[in-house]
Amino acid sequence: MREQLEGSQAVARTVARCRPRVVAAYPISPQTHIVERLSDLVRSGDLAPCEYLMVESEFGAMSACIGASAVGARTYTATASQGLLFMAEALFNVSGLGLPVVMTVANRAIGAPINIWNDHSDAMSQRDCGWVQLFAASNQEAVDLHVQAFVLAERLSSPVMVCMDGFVLTHAVEAIDVPDQAEVDAFVPPFVPRQMLDPTDPVTIGAMVGPEAFTEVKYLMHRRQQQALAEIPSIAADFAARFGRTSGGVVHPYRTDDADTVVVALGSALGSVCRVVDDLRAEGTSVGALGITCFRPWPEAEVRAALAGARHVVVLERAFSPGAGGIVGRDVRTSIGSRTPVVDAVVGLGGRPVSRATVRRVLEDVSAGRLTPDDLHFPDLRRDLIDSEPATRGGPRA
Repeated sequence: MREQLEGSQAVARTVARCRPRVVAAYPISPQTHIVERLSDLVRSGDLAPCEYLMVESEFGAMSACIGASAVGARTYTATASQGLLFMAEALFNVSGLGLPVVMTVANRAIGAPINIWNDHSDAMSQRDCGWVQLFAASNQEAVDLHVQAFVLAERLSSPVMVCMDGFVLTHAVEAIDVPDQAEVDAFVPPFVPRQMLDPTDPVTIGAMVGPEAFTEVKYLMHRRQQQALAEIPSIAADFAARFGRTSGGVVHPYRTDDADTVVVALGSALGSVCRVVDDLRAEGTSVGALGITCFRPWPEAEVRAALAGARHVVVLERAFSPGAGGIVGRDVRTSIGSRTPVVDAVVGLGGRPVSRATVRRVLEDVSAGRLTPDDLHFPDLRRDLIDSEPATRGGPRA
């Protein structure tokens, strides 16, 4: 049943209905409301049996998740921004050990300077840590992806990160359908761990591995990611059949079949992009949108198929690699090769709105040749601030 809920509250309810046995968390905006609500549910007995661990740091939270998952408990946590960076060492341990931990990342910019608002710098910084990364375009999709994430993580014995835009989604109140307990129980099977520490049969995990086997460990991480590319669409199809709505999958093409220009985006910006696509279509301009739900593993074949007919591709980057350029754009180029020009446009950093006007202006500039594939572009750059910095000379094009 749909009801007016804050995105964080809806995610917390959904996670609770997936019946985690351990929640280990340390608060950091903008994910705090999620773990606060889960704490309330554990304290009241509405989420039982479950142990809620308030730890001393984000590194402690992920370390506790490693221990809990290793002994066979369904395990969950949430974080954002610098909190995700503080977990970085432990993130690689989780994936290397093949532990099916599920984590929400309420995407937030990384300082300095300190910025608590949304972009994708945090998740992008950990794109190679071996976790599946799923990006929600709406609060409804955030709810639905969490249900699917537990199934995926435990089917593959691999960790899954569900990314939702901080404040834009986490603190937005809207009509959301949170599946009831019976529906979630029917979809998420009881957790049967592939591996589990047992005092009666002691083993060591995470021990040193030398050159004779380290390549094989990394290969297994990669193979689990590749397996996810097949499992994610299958789980999404099962979800659609049971719940009557389409969420998840690896990509979401929107009016791309006959589009000359396609805009690629991740997260909540996709809503604005699709509105602009509809407006421009009504004006006779052939444009489409491609939402990337699964960023890691990268769905190369699906991206290639969705962009096969495009003459121009525009990637809206919510983070970038200083000194190198766009992050998502590089993966797009890998998928489609050099036959189609790809323009990287960095927008929405540190919470700057990705408005319909911004998206339309980007498309108009691409059409007019003002944005080209040769540079990293910053369409909403404030030149007055740049010019006020005495040390600034030249730099990337706006």
